[in-house]
Amino acid sequence: MTDVKKLSFERAIEELETIVKRLEDGKVPLEESVTIYERGEALKRRCEELLRQAEARVEKITTDASGQAAGVEPLDVQ
Repeated sequence: MTDVKKLSFERAIEELETIVKRLEDGKVPLEESVTIYERGEALKRRCEELLRQAEARVEKITTDASGQAAGVEPLDVQ
């Protein structure tokens, strides 16, 4: 298995969706269920981390009095 910390957001989400489907089917042996659940938790944390990083990079376009773009500033996502 690929190290979770090296996965892109898209790859991590794809793998997480696969794990969820397998667990929902209920056909995975108990030990394997625990193992893939743990990986799913790690993938979820990775996705959350990548989303936080992306949000930190997003900028808000500012406008002047006439409505024209005047610059950018950090976006407050809270």
